[in-house]
Amino acid sequence: MEIILAVCILITAFLYASAGHGGASGYLALMALFGIAPVYMKTSALLLNIFVSLIAFASYYQAGHFRWKLLFPFVITSIPMAFLGAKIDINPHSYKIVLGFLLILATFRLLYKPSEYKTTKVPSFLIAMSVGGVIGFFSGMTGIGGGIILSPILLLLNWATIKETAAVSALFIFLNSISGLVGTWHDGIVLPPQIIYWVMAGLLGGMAGAWAGSHKFTVKGLTYALSLVLIIAGVKLLMV
Repeated sequence: MEIILAVCILITAFLYASAGHGGASGYLALMALFGIAPVYMKTSALLLNIFVSLIAFASYYQAGHFRWKLLFPFVITSIPMAFLGAKIDINPHSYKIVLGFLLILATFRLLYKPSEYKTTKVPSFLIAMSVGGVIGFFSGMTGIGGGIILSPILLLLNWATIKETAAVSALFIFLNSISGLVGTWHDGIVLPPQIIYWVMAGLLGGMAGAWAGSHKFTVKGLTYALSLVLIIAGVKLLMV
């Protein structure tokens, strides 16, 4: 079972990194399906997120798709709010409900395939700060980097192109994941014994996925497969 889970993490990292994401929502779904204890889930997902999102950002940055001015207002509030959110200790039942809804939201994000916009508009600084704060808080509380929520907002409101969204989301996830992990420090960062294998799988999948995404490699089939995993895990969590 441990080998199967590591392979699934590798595939998940590949898919998410190709779209400029760290994959926390996918890792959380897999951990839920494989019966990993909730005490390990948040910290493990954040740690994997840090490695994979950094790889994804480096790939999209080198391809010239990153805009610092677009990211800046979001991270002003998201980083401190992710730190505060990570300090909130919610009971396992509430955690599973919140996580279930977020996983279903992630599924819609993966299935949503917007067309590439030729022009984009600049978001209001205050609105961007507000959105970043809300996303950061929930990302820290649940153990996701927040990019899975930020991406559809950027695309639906026409604030960024698809490639720009991938680049911005990757660094957004990286920074929030670090903040969220630091926020758990007061209770001690608890990681499972097999975390080293998960990290190795995440690194391999992340590097391959980031390369594939930057070279327009299609991952449509894997997208549908992972969407099914997220739906199953989300429903499973909501029904507990």
